[in-house]
Amino acid sequence: MTQLKDKVVWITGASSGIGEALALSASVQGAKLILSARRETELQRVKKACANPQYVTVLPLDLTDFDAEAAARLAAGFYGPVDVLVNNAGISQRSTVLQTEMSVYRRIFELDFFACVALSKALLPGMVARKTGHIVTISSVVGYVGTPLRSGYAAAKHALHGFYDALRAEVWREGVKVTLICPGFIKTNVSLNAITGDGGKHGLMDSGQLSGMDPTECARQIWAAVAADKEEALIGVKEALFVRIKRHLPALMSYAIKRAKVT
Repeated sequence: MTQLKDKVVWITGASSGIGEALALSASVQGAKLILSARRETELQRVKKACANPQYVTVLPLDLTDFDAEAAARLAAGFYGPVDVLVNNAGISQRSTVLQTEMSVYRRIFELDFFACVALSKALLPGMVARKTGHIVTISSVVGYVGTPLRSGYAAAKHALHGFYDALRAEVWREGVKVTLICPGFIKTNVSLNAITGDGGKHGLMDSGQLSGMDPTECARQIWAAVAADKEEALIGVKEALFVRIKRHLPALMSYAIKRAKVT
């Protein structure tokens, strides 16, 4: 079981939403935290809100343009080797395929997929050498069920599943654990920060997000899944049902998705 007390935990996308909630919860559990995102001011705010801010270090990063190896060396210099990496940073999308420029697809993949892979690869040799470590990647229910207006986001999340399933199969004998987390609607600013087909900001709160699960409860369920060494965890009862329907009744799910109100 992966317990957080005295573990070094590196969380990306830690300046708000799920990442912030994960940081606050992990601090209560006694973890030593490294928090990364672009907005240093917001990271400092999260640090101050933590139960043990003396064991929280802020490491600002733009994960669309960074040196993962250099970042990993910096991270290891704070408290020692990273025990748990949480790949949480990401960006969503609100545009049709016809509206979406190729540069937007590349931007989404750079943050939602390649940054996760780069950080994982940077930390993996040390984890394998120590025969311990846990890589936690925040995917989405959209990693199972692609929906309108999220083609790039869904594609990146699907790619995470392929990569981390393969990684898990490669490193389990080395003591390295891999967990994929698939939240549904969580009450965060993800839709406000989503990008449109030309790369602009969506700037609207979707009804699903507005009525979604509180991030604190989401974080509780995520850390519970990590503690139980789960390979995958679906966050949300309704969302778990969607995945089961997709698996067992794909025609029904296709019918529903074509007609779904997704914003």
